[in-house]
Amino acid sequence: MRLSWNEIRAKAARFAEEWRGKGYERGDTQTFYNEFFEVFGLSRKRVAGYELAVKGLADGKSGFLDLFWKGVLLVEQKSAGLDLAAAKQQAFKYLPGIKDDGDLPRYILLCDFQTFELYDLETRDEWKIGLQELPEKVQIFSFMFGGVQRQFKDEDPVNIKASELMGELHDALKASNYSGHDLERFLVRLVFCLFADDTGIFTPRGIMMDYIENRTTVDGSDLGPKLGKLFEVLNQDDNKRQTTLDEDLAQFPYVNGDLFAERLPLPDFNGAMRKLLLDACAFDWSKISPAIFGSLFQSVMDKKKRRAIGAHYTNEQNILKVIGPLFLDDLKDDLKRLKARKDTGRSKALLAFQDKLAGITCLDPACGCGNFLVIAYRELRALETEVILDQKNNLDLFADKLSKVDVNQFYGIEFEEFPVRISETALWMMDHIMNQRLSDELGEVKLRIPLKAKPTIKHGDALEVNWADVLPPEKCSYVFGNPPFVGAKLQSDAQRKQVHRIANLGKRKGTLDFVCAWFLKAGAYVQNSSAAIGFVATNSISQGEQVAELWPLLFNRYGLEIAFAHRTFAWGSEARGKANVHVVIIGLTRHNNTPVERRLFDYESIKGDPVETKVKAISPYLFDGSLLQNIHVVVEVANEPIGRMRSLRYGSQPIDGGHLIFDSAMKSQLEEQDHNSARWLRPFVGSVEYINGIDRWILALQSVAPQEFRNMPLAREALVKVRDFRLKSKRDVTRKLALAPSHFAFTTIPEKPFLVIPEVSSINRDYVPIGWLSPPSIPSNLVRVLEAAKVDDFSLLTSRMHMAWLRFIGGRLKSDYRYSIGLVYNPFPWPDLDEAKKTKISKLGQGILDARLNYPQSTLADLYDPLTMPADLRKAHEANDKAVDQLYRKEPFASDRERVEFLLARYEKITAPALALAAQKPKVAKRKRV
Repeated sequence: MRLSWNEIRAKAARFAEEWRGKGYERGDTQTFYNEFFEVFGLSRKRVAGYELAVKGLADGKSGFLDLFWKGVLLVEQKSAGLDLAAAKQQAFKYLPGIKDDGDLPRYILLCDFQTFELYDLETRDEWKIGLQELPEKVQIFSFMFGGVQRQFKDEDPVNIKASELMGELHDALKASNYSGHDLERFLVRLVFCLFADDTGIFTPRGIMMDYIENRTTVDGSDLGPKLGKLFEVLNQDDNKRQTTLDEDLAQFPYVNGDLFAERLPLPDFNGAMRKLLLDACAFDWSKISPAIFGSLFQSVMDKKKRRAIGAHYTNEQNILKVIGPLFLDDLKDDLKRLKARKDTGRSKALLAFQDKLAGITCLDPACGCGNFLVIAYRELRALETEVILDQKNNLDLFADKLSKVDVNQFYGIEFEEFPVRISETALWMMDHIMNQRLSDELGEVKLRIPLKAKPTIKHGDALEVNWADVLPPEKCSYVFGNPPFVGAKLQSDAQRKQVHRIANLGKRKGTLDFVCAWFLKAGAYVQNSSAAIGFVATNSISQGEQVAELWPLLFNRYGLEIAFAHRTFAWGSEARGKANVHVVIIGLTRHNNTPVERRLFDYESIKGDPVETKVKAISPYLFDGSLLQNIHVVVEVANEPIGRMRSLRYGSQPIDGGHLIFDSAMKSQLEEQDHNSARWLRPFVGSVEYINGIDRWILALQSVAPQEFRNMPLAREALVKVRDFRLKSKRDVTRKLALAPSHFAFTTIPEKPFLVIPEVSSINRDYVPIGWLSPPSIPSNLVRVLEAAKVDDFSLLTSRMHMAWLRFIGGRLKSDYRYSIGLVYNPFPWPDLDEAKKTKISKLGQGILDARLNYPQSTLADLYDPLTMPADLRKAHEANDKAVDQLYRKEPFASDRERVEFLLARYEKITAPALALAAQKPKVAKRKRV
């Protein structure tokens, strides 16, 4: 087993005394390093070799490494008294000749027998100590047995490389028909062993690789049984092992934790598969974060399966955005305050704080591979370590429970079995890393092997499992995680039924995303608890129609309030085929636990860093709710405009299977083959056509007299196809339309110029390109139509004020803006206008239209591309924006968010009387059917 630091120091003292004043490079180097490795309980010959040739140096020559430990250490040795500057130059000259594929060492050691110079190539740290200082400063060599401290980095290439190695092994095993539960459990065991082999759980370091490389045949035929025996030994108490057990196996420790308890059918390897495993063994697993397990999971999952369950692997930076404001930031502030105390109660308060940390329990009801739990555990242990180091003179350093925070404080629910096992193992891996870190700080080995504490990860469907059976709510401190992202239209029938049941929607169909079910279940779960909630979600739950459907349930049914929120930002992932989604983070508490000041994080760029503001209230749109009388106000879908504006209409929807629609080539062909039919072609304009200047036509046959069809064979043929298409529909309404195939399902054919608003527009544009079309153009259902519109209408609709409302209140199609009549146009709080104000903004609106005319060859897509938007057009828009802003108030608005906060308060004032009146109306009894 690994030596204690006291034993290592004692051996280092004997080594330093033995080699005092000695040292001749050629004669003594090998003896020196054989004994140096023994100081750490390592056999040099197991891990490192002497005089290894290296070729392909920068000068075209070859060289010899005095000592080389693949992936770990390169030594350049000189005789006592010689200048080590030349040794450093020589050592770094060798690096280009070493493969950067697991072989490149992290450390370079220069030595003249009496002085050590150590360089960490990853952190750029360096140390210089004399031989006689070795006992005191021996911890700089903690990497000898895997005790390397490191910062975990998002997108660290080493994490991705480890994931890919295991993905290759998984694919090879699966191709041999070793699959399912057995493969998944086997892989988890292997990864734990690989990690243990490089981090000091297995000692000496590298014994697993040595066992596989030297005790199994090259063809791999006996590798499965040999691994089976290893797993059996790892599950066996040292005192219960046979005295005749193979010496190589006897070195391995008792692990426990149920990780190796189950008897698995073992795979049959071949030579190629054995090499894949040895490649994984050669990789330095001490460099990875246990969060690699999430990336591993993504690497081996089928892509279609991943999409179906909505899995998105979470990087550490984003996990901290959840757990930071949920609890970690407050704990850090508490610890800082306690450490600053000077009174006699300081020590007692710090130990009470440690007990508080040990009493925290966390539930992730969609835990996946456990990334949230792993990082939360790491952060709690880091805080506890600060307390222990501060109080180390008041503690028994040899107490079994020096660290009180343990993995049994963490609970999860996961749909798939494989990630359940990964979650458990990742927590044990992080436990070991934190024990190593504590050991290095204290100078004493603090390992928790065999494993005694165990996290509770429930294998099951979180929407069917009773969360209270996993962790009673009164014992829960925090509920957090990253539930699946599946939109309402993409859900399976089973998922849709689950959401409907949990939301208790009754006869309403609802438009709730799958993630909403977790918010609602969490709300029900914390009713008899002080637990706070922090979830990641798609930004659709804070905009569009879902707001009015979800948030009244959370506010009124469950008494929740928003304690903190991250507004929309781009989600990062370390997974292969990484997820690219826009999300929000929302923290909730019961009403009586809501903080006085709430934290709101806003992103100027969705891929940038947030700016935090402290506010008194946060609305469900994730705005500052200070201007609202009722912070729970939501924008309801409205059937009519609430102000002065005329009704906005949808364009024509043919529901024709595309048989009435023609592009330019098809139009020319129709004109050649059937001139009579071609006479009825009219320009057909949707969002894409309008913005990009694309020509498209539709056969508008509604007004064709029956007898005229005799001379229109291709039009008749098209109508037959439309009829057949409609008859195949599952919808009764569409099948009835088959009786009149020449008519559209919804018809808007203006007779005068009309204003069009594209339904969908890119998120990259500052303004949705809107403007006029004229007959004979027919608008499609992908634009919105305002007939008899005036320039002052255009001025309001294209203003920054209206765009802000669209951006933050309207829904999205993927990430693009979606203009909704019921949610964007009708409820918009229009300003009060007199004739003078109309005249002013009409001139400014006309200025925008005139600026467009300066570029007759440019499409609206060209003109409204943020990179290519002409300066005069932008200036015209800015003048219009300023004037429209001043219709609402004199003080300028600092941002679009501020505009919408103002508009939402105005909406509340406008709609509150109508809502109050509706609430006072007596209900009319329904007539009974006789």
